[in-house]
Amino acid sequence: GSGTRGGLAEGLPRLAAAPGEGRGAGSARRCPGRARRGSAAVRGPWDIALCATGTAVAGENALVLAVLFYTPSLRAPMFLLIGSLALADLLAGLGLVANFAVRYLLRPPSEAAELAAAGLLLAAFSASVCSLLAITVDRYLSLYNALTYHSERTLGFTCAMVLLMWLLCLGVGLLPLLGWNCLRDQSSCSILRPVTKDNAAVLAVTFLLLFALMMQLYLQICKIAFRHAQQIAVQHQFIATAQATSTRKGLSTLSLILGTFALCWIPFAIYSLVADSSYPAVYTYSLALPATCNSLINPIIYAFRNPDIQKSLWLACCGCIPSTFSSRPRTSSDV
Repeated sequence: GSGTRGGLAEGLPRLAAAPGEGRGAGSARRCPGRARRGSAAVRGPWDIALCATGTAVAGENALVLAVLFYTPSLRAPMFLLIGSLALADLLAGLGLVANFAVRYLLRPPSEAAELAAAGLLLAAFSASVCSLLAITVDRYLSLYNALTYHSERTLGFTCAMVLLMWLLCLGVGLLPLLGWNCLRDQSSCSILRPVTKDNAAVLAVTFLLLFALMMQLYLQICKIAFRHAQQIAVQHQFIATAQATSTRKGLSTLSLILGTFALCWIPFAIYSLVADSSYPAVYTYSLALPATCNSLINPIIYAFRNPDIQKSLWLACCGCIPSTFSSRPRTSSDV
């Protein structure tokens, strides 16, 4: 029946599945206890891997937030966006740990805790993707309006936009708690129980549209960077080689950003769009784990590669800055 199919996709794929769910009298007659124990044994290592990933994600992004908070010089709008991304990924990591706790440690199972863990994950990952989009828009505008953007962009305006974005993502996270869930109708469950198939489809389509927008913006960034590099090379022939090196570095950064984001999220988004709870859980786990790892990679790409954050980390950890540390100011071609 639908209850039996719903039990095939638990853990993070179920977001916060109740440990005893699907073990009613009818299910017990149809499914031997040995089969249930075997299914749990298959899911167990995946859940542990997701919990371990969540712990690493939370620790890494907590370090980024600590550096931004305790370094007064890192108060520019760009660092606010990086902080928003780190906060979203930190909450995503905590959500993965909370999901594991709800599934394996909470006795008796609680529907409210299950829905709360699901909402935390939805809100956190939505905020993570939206923060990535905001960083992309900020980079595009800083190149498109290179002469005026940095003077026009204020911290207050950026704070207001980030706050609006977070309110929207929190609204997405509240949907399961407000009744848009499949706890009462197992046939409507997606691979992300207790998220319904309709909700999962809307989220997947929205994500794919956001990725298409990001890709278009980064293509425009690439064109503008090339145009700036050519203009500088014409005016100053003697720095043409250095500018070409800078442009190649920017292009490699773009490839890293888009490639990592696409490999981590697109397979999972497409699968959640076409699959349902009757599909084997191993497929969901194998695609969900790389998606969660994106929150582990984000600090490396957006925070730890930033010269100002690197400088703060060196000062905090060692009390000094290496002599090999480059203090060259960033140009419009350094994407």
